[in-house]
Amino acid sequence: MTASHTDQPLALQELEEKLDRLIEQYQAVKNDNRLLRLREQELLEEKTQLLEKSALARSRVEAMITRLKALEQAHD
Repeated sequence: MTASHTDQPLALQELEEKLDRLIEQYQAVKNDNRLLRLREQELLEEKTQLLEKSALARSRVEAMITRLKALEQAHD
């Protein structure tokens, strides 16, 4: 199927429009990816903080248990 000369400008225009849409989609995906990476970093930092708080709480609870056991033994 051979395109005539009159069809070529229309075909070229359609190709340009498709390319423009692809570029817009690429930019949107690129932006989404950037935002997702930022969110991932935030979540990793939050996870680190929560793990630190959890370890501190565990340490404090263990210390309280140890003190309670010592008090219990002292009263026996």
